[in-house]
Amino acid sequence: MPKQRHLILLLLSMVPVFVKAQQAGNYSSGFKKQGNEYFFSTQNADVKLEFCTPGMFRTRVTWNRGFEREEGLMVSNYRWTAVDISSSETADRFSIQSTKLNVIVYKAPFRIDVYSKDGKLLCSEVAGAEKRGDTVSCTKTLTPDEHFFGFGERMDFIDQRNKKVSLNVGRGKGRPHIIGAYNILEANYSPVPFFMSTKGYGIFLHNSFATEWDMGATMDAQYSFKAAGGELDYYFMYGPDFSSILSDYTALTGRSPLLPQFALGLHTGTYSGGTWGHEKETSDNYVVQLARKFRELGIPVDLLWLDSTWRIFGKNGGNGATSFEWRETFKDPKGMFDSIYAMNYKMVGLHLRPRFDNGIKLNLLDQAREKGFVYPEPNNKGEFVNFFDQKSVDWWWENGVMRVASLGAKFLKTDEGSAFGGLANESDKTGPTDRTAQKLHNVFPIAYAKAPYEKFQQLNGIRGLNQTREGYAGIQRYPFIFAGDWPSQWQYFAPVIKAGLNIGLSGVGYWAHCMGGFEQPADPELYIRWVQFGMFSPIALVFGMDHPGYKEPWNYGEQALANFKKYDLLRYRLIPYIYSNAHQMYLTGMPLMQSLVLNYQNDPNVYDIGDQYMFGSNLMVCPVTTKGAQTRTVYLPEGTWYDYWTGKKYEGKKYVHVVTPLDTIPVFAKAGAIIPMQPEMKYTGEKPVDKITLDIFPGANSSFRLYEDDGLSLDYQKGKYASTEIRTVRQAKSLKLIISQPVGSYRPSIHTYLAKIRLEEANKPSAVTENGETLRGGWRYDDKEHVLYVESTLNNNSNIEFNIIF
Repeated sequence: MPKQRHLILLLLSMVPVFVKAQQAGNYSSGFKKQGNEYFFSTQNADVKLEFCTPGMFRTRVTWNRGFEREEGLMVSNYRWTAVDISSSETADRFSIQSTKLNVIVYKAPFRIDVYSKDGKLLCSEVAGAEKRGDTVSCTKTLTPDEHFFGFGERMDFIDQRNKKVSLNVGRGKGRPHIIGAYNILEANYSPVPFFMSTKGYGIFLHNSFATEWDMGATMDAQYSFKAAGGELDYYFMYGPDFSSILSDYTALTGRSPLLPQFALGLHTGTYSGGTWGHEKETSDNYVVQLARKFRELGIPVDLLWLDSTWRIFGKNGGNGATSFEWRETFKDPKGMFDSIYAMNYKMVGLHLRPRFDNGIKLNLLDQAREKGFVYPEPNNKGEFVNFFDQKSVDWWWENGVMRVASLGAKFLKTDEGSAFGGLANESDKTGPTDRTAQKLHNVFPIAYAKAPYEKFQQLNGIRGLNQTREGYAGIQRYPFIFAGDWPSQWQYFAPVIKAGLNIGLSGVGYWAHCMGGFEQPADPELYIRWVQFGMFSPIALVFGMDHPGYKEPWNYGEQALANFKKYDLLRYRLIPYIYSNAHQMYLTGMPLMQSLVLNYQNDPNVYDIGDQYMFGSNLMVCPVTTKGAQTRTVYLPEGTWYDYWTGKKYEGKKYVHVVTPLDTIPVFAKAGAIIPMQPEMKYTGEKPVDKITLDIFPGANSSFRLYEDDGLSLDYQKGKYASTEIRTVRQAKSLKLIISQPVGSYRPSIHTYLAKIRLEEANKPSAVTENGETLRGGWRYDDKEHVLYVESTLNNNSNIEFNIIF
């Protein structure tokens, strides 16, 4: 009998313990309005519904009869102007109406449905808010034609319908690495608890705990989201177009600021000649010679940073922490910085980790612990800088970062923010793991990036810049994000592209990746194809840890070097176009790298496209991700499209097959595209922008706004910039190109214009006028390419109108 009793007890101990779910329950009392807010009390919870705009409202449910304090890392805007809303009550429901939405709050059980003003059901709750233990959740109905996009830097899928998504900052933890850290299904460097639905709405779950999303995987007729703690707090946003939803989301969590204009040029990173296991080969001389070689070969570049091996690895945390002591192989760090800046590099930065360490001469870890400037850990004095505490940040800055900033460092690469409460790359160190740390784990990377971004912005006296690998909702305010440490293999190339598309769909506009991959020597063909994609990415970045290649373009063959230089020079020519689109991103939240679904959300053909995207408003880029491919299939959405390289014209809403020589990435321009370009440059500011080329692909009447400012200061936030409207007007036997004078409080440099206009064979020009005067010279027509070149005699101090007569 005792044995049987023990067996019964053992079996009972193996039975999972089910915690009873506690729903909000029926409405009980307390309905009242205060400003934009409505309050409700139910049997088990308090509910607050707040309208932020006519199309966006916030729902908060707490089972503690008290709401949490507002935080400032995920959400940057809690102050909204008064919204015109009205409410009414019947026996079974409340109805709350704005000019865009009708929100129905049912009393028993308490749940919320949302209708558009014209009566279309947008979103309906199945069971309303629920709490099970610490976990809070909400379940909503899923319609047959509904698809979901967003969720941060996902490498797995574009459309997340019928998928389960786990969001918690970190990389895969399985071993071996090939199914762990290199598992694209687990990659979570920058998750964002936000999605957009093709039904015309978006939801942002304002919660920093780990979240789980079941988007129809378990039950085809419903989806749910849940957080491991905190209150149920989410924002509902109605578009109905995705661009409007993204605008609302970034108005809430913050827009990407303008970077210094030179940061749209090339960024290169280096291990200074010695990656892991080769640290003795590092030197400041290697870095100077690297910078010089880019200049000597005429390869444009503006920013450079030194990765981990610039510093000694300390006594406590090894290579997973930061001592702020230079490795002994760096004989003259200040001389290194001075030499690089003398070559017209704009910024040189350094990599670091978020944990203090003691070095040979410095004992910053001991000092920080003694002063209480590390985050406290159970049974441990702590190592992580407490980036949630301003005094700790100030001490870290003055006693750590300023040791290198005073020599010439101008920005940081804030790496491994996920190690706070998670598994670090090079050790088993996880830092604090208590309940508070679980809540802060996802927002630690934001606090970590924010600190140097703001500090360096003040020190440098120009716009801020920070490079980081991890993020969460709100990280777009402290740009930029890079995609992480992916091996130099073909199998990871296409998933990295998906990561860029998904992070853009999640409000993060400045994003980069290591061209050619990060680890291992790259196949030269892969390097070529990846570089082509990299130069058409929001941030162009080349960096690798393969010794001794390091993804430096001359190490992958003559063809790879020529390809790198070709596309790098093209990127620098495109900076006026990229910069103008970056300003639109600052105003609206529309990313530089746009998944096709952002502009064509009603076309199901684009829902799963993860290898094509709009780069800015007018160019569609289609990377080649298959080794040895001589062709690829491209989907052209609705409209008319031009092959950017040949000018060949295609009608859209169909698939086309195009040739893909190794030196060519397929790029298509939308009909009506106007692409402003500057002269070739080896670095930003090498020569005056005295002539703007307008690359024009005619269509129906179209326009583009060329944005100009000083490229450095924060004055743009006060409206000090110039905007030049450029328009084309198509008529039966003529085409007008109208270039208005710049408007705005900023006075741009003087420049003339060269228009390069693609024309159909039947539209051979017979005459060209400029402001009514016939141009005798100043224009020529290429009969073979069907391209018209027109050069202005006037400059941007005048309104200019070209009339091309066919």
